[in-house]
Amino acid sequence: MPRTPAPRTRTRTRTRTRTRTRTRLPLAGPMRLGVPSETWFKPALSVVVSVAPPNLLLLALGRLDLALYTMAGSLCALYAHNRPYAARARVLGWVVLGMLTGFAAALVTASLTGSAVVLVTVGALLAAGQKAVCDATRIGPPGHVIFTFISSATLFAPQELGQVPAHVGLAALAGLWSWAVGMAPGLVRPHGPERRATAHALRATAGYARSGDGAARTAAAAALHAAWQTLGASGPRSTARAPLTRLLTRAEIALASPADADPALLRAWAAALRGNGAFPGAAATDAAGPAPHAARLPRTQPLRALVRERLAGVAPLAVRTALGCALAGYASLALGVGRPYWALVTAASLYQANVTLTWNRGVQRVVGNLLGVLLFAALAPLSHVSRLSLVLCCIALNFGAEALITRNYWLGSVCVTPMALLITDFVRYQEPGTLMADRAVDTVVGALVGFAAAVAVTNRRAGDRIEDALAAVHRAREHSAGLLAAPEPDPHALTAAHRDLTGALVALRTAADTAAGEWWQRDLPQERVLHAERAGHRTLAVAIRRQAPPTAEGVHV
Repeated sequence: MPRTPAPRTRTRTRTRTRTRTRTRLPLAGPMRLGVPSETWFKPALSVVVSVAPPNLLLLALGRLDLALYTMAGSLCALYAHNRPYAARARVLGWVVLGMLTGFAAALVTASLTGSAVVLVTVGALLAAGQKAVCDATRIGPPGHVIFTFISSATLFAPQELGQVPAHVGLAALAGLWSWAVGMAPGLVRPHGPERRATAHALRATAGYARSGDGAARTAAAAALHAAWQTLGASGPRSTARAPLTRLLTRAEIALASPADADPALLRAWAAALRGNGAFPGAAATDAAGPAPHAARLPRTQPLRALVRERLAGVAPLAVRTALGCALAGYASLALGVGRPYWALVTAASLYQANVTLTWNRGVQRVVGNLLGVLLFAALAPLSHVSRLSLVLCCIALNFGAEALITRNYWLGSVCVTPMALLITDFVRYQEPGTLMADRAVDTVVGALVGFAAAVAVTNRRAGDRIEDALAAVHRAREHSAGLLAAPEPDPHALTAAHRDLTGALVALRTAADTAAGEWWQRDLPQERVLHAERAGHRTLAVAIRRQAPPTAEGVHV
């Protein structure tokens, strides 16, 4: 009997289904609680130490109405907790400067016009710019949301042009205090961020050595890449660079030869990196001799060139933010809500790397805010006992938000929402019922309109970035293979080549995951991505083994 074409048709259909983007919109998944960050207490404590003194001082002076302006500088303490202190000093400085820039622009705008439509428009443009810059610089959590919260709230605060310099000055003073708070832990644990990044890389590598799973390998490679970047940003005078470099080198060897690795030893080294004790594995790594490829840390691209390169990639997200925030604000105005900036900030908070993640954040935001409104109803009587109780409630909610948000965004929002509502009482008492109704309406409006804008503004460039990433992996792999073909390749050149290949593989996986969650995409080259990843990791393994020093007798990686 002749073969019918049906099986081939079904095969093509199955292949096409595997490569098309799925557009499921889950509800339960976004609400699952994750494992808390091992440094959850750092931003939580930092924001308390940064916010409490200015607020208590203003309370003592009877000028709690000025807390909105100091809050702009105080919230800068939320940033850069994963950066080495040499880099953190610079990053926090830029955060404070960026906050003051948006804050000053909002103050000047508020002093020049009372048109709510104009204020919403300016707020949306500021939100889009803040989103673009934060994504391009990869500033890290909490990203652009804090900048947008401050600038949007400031736009709707009564303001006169002559008051602007004094209010910016208050924010600047609070920003300097936040900078000092962010840098203070370095006096106790000067190498804490580098130690944590290295420990995370060791644990991730141990997980891959134990499971041999492809996803675990990808996670370990990403953790190692991030650890090398962190170590490279620690500054040339860091005394931790040499011992941590040796540990990361051992982790790379384990990644290349998981069958020969000892996961228990890697985990033991990771655990020993806590605190300020002696660096683990010193005897083993010294006995094995210095790793020739560990002498040079990863090259870092100049910040200006890096930002310029990334801005093109975040343009669709910036357009989504501008459109979504503007429409959310206009919709809130049309409904007669007195604080349209809440809808604007809700929309701004949604935008993630793709539409699927944006949907997840929308679910989390709505649930967290509505539960937070209920928490506000419970806290309002207590906060109205006195001005001191109001300030203390806000400080406690600040701590709770940062302590819980690493478990899931919605859990942190449960504390953020009542805090934002209570802050409105700093100027004058507000009717709780009206505040609760406005916040609930603005939350729903901002989420619905914001998500609609994310769907409407397509990001076709997501697929193009996969092609660019595939080409980068191919170039990096060919370069590494060429060096490996030489009888005695230059160790520093081979180091740079294999680190470039690692970075290219991490970027490829990021691009593929981002495009997979984006809607209205053409078929994605999933098979080419998997082939490039397998080939790249094979080349990486060969390069690492070629560079690895001989292991000392009795010492196992």
